[in-house]
Amino acid sequence: MGERIHIETPLTDEVIQKLKVGDSVYLSGTIYTARDAAHKRLIDLIENGERLPFELSGQVIYYCGPTPTPPGRVTGSCGPTTSSRMDKYTPSLLALGLKGMIGKGKRSKEVKDAILKYRAIYFGALGGAGALLSKCVLSSRVFAFEDLGPEAIYILQIREMPLFVINDIYGGDLYEEGIKKYRID
Repeated sequence: MGERIHIETPLTDEVIQKLKVGDSVYLSGTIYTARDAAHKRLIDLIENGERLPFELSGQVIYYCGPTPTPPGRVTGSCGPTTSSRMDKYTPSLLALGLKGMIGKGKRSKEVKDAILKYRAIYFGALGGAGALLSKCVLSSRVFAFEDLGPEAIYILQIREMPLFVINDIYGGDLYEEGIKKYRID
């Protein structure tokens, strides 16, 4: 595994070029949640020439739908969802400046190619650890598409969210490297 790296949003090319597959990253700053329904809405807005609810340049989208907030907490559990469900939308968002994505699971060849082309990064968060990840959230509020309920876009202020670099701008893929490393021929 790589070294522990502390970074903040918005992401820049200078930060992204330092990140390599396997790096342990602690992310702080502002991120946006979005799942399938919100991604479809974003793409519909783009295709209709309408303005997006936030500027994508340098931003990070977390594939997550927070659960209801319990009393005395900032948010409910907010673990990652399967990233491949957003793959058909991702290249278009990367083309508009999205720099980071957080989720779980493998990405398609098209997304990995777009990560290389647009110099972005895909982080993995630990699935099943949503209650623990919620402790990194300093504030949370619905930001756009409120009618989508838990699939609305939330804006989160986070501190030291633990992530791993899964796909980097050098073509690295942690899933593929892990299989090669532990394969017994």
